[in-house]
Amino acid sequence: MSNAAQAYARTSQTTTSPREIEAQALLKAARQLQEVQSNWNGPDKAMHNALLFNRRLWSIFMSAVEANENPQPIEVRQNIANIGVFVMKQTVDMQLNPDPAKLKSLIEINCNLAAGLSGRS
Repeated sequence: MSNAAQAYARTSQTTTSPREIEAQALLKAARQLQEVQSNWNGPDKAMHNALLFNRRLWSIFMSAVEANENPQPIEVRQNIANIGVFVMKQTVDMQLNPDPAKLKSLIEINCNLAAGLSGRS
């Protein structure tokens, strides 16, 4: 990578807001889930990896909303926690009874939240 490209990469990393980082992570998870749904091969490694990434991401969100130092209002935190519980249940259901149609709600949740975080809702 050239020096200019390295400098740009460092700058973009330090100027990206936490909300945008969260939005990008949600979009990455949605893309992985969409890829599995679009190229359905049954319960394969791609499906398990996409579900694992999404589950880990949502685990982080759920931990963050439970933290006492979280500045968000309790109603917002509770809504995020409720969505997280739904995501976890859907993930377990998908692992136990794989069906590409079940990925739709997970993809939509991630895309809608990403749009909201990015101010594109």
